[in-house]
Amino acid sequence: QVQLVESGGGLVQAGGSLRLSCAASGNIFRPNRMGWYRQAPGKQRELVATITSGSITNYADSVKGRFTISRENAKNTVHLQMNSLKAEDTALYYCNLLGWREYWGQGIQVTVSS
Repeated sequence: QVQLVESGGGLVQAGGSLRLSCAASGNIFRPNRMGWYRQAPGKQRELVATITSGSITNYADSVKGRFTISRENAKNTVHLQMNSLKAEDTALYYCNLLGWREYWGQGIQVTVSS
């Protein structure tokens, strides 16, 4: 079993920054892909960014140039640095780990006030 614990969410003004972190523990399969998804009220969950064990990254077009994903393999941790935040970035952000099966965190709220 794998547990994902997210941290770093909160309320920020438009144009500000936040850094999300997700720590994975348990029986972690490698190689794997870790990442972040988000879900705004009334919308479907969407990909934000992912990163593989080999540090290959993928970003949604809406966050390219503003968000940066990184990981620390030794600590099984993934980070999401979010800069130039916009009101439309407001959502519940979920950590995701894809190995031989898929795991999700509980979600953490990010609210951007305009």
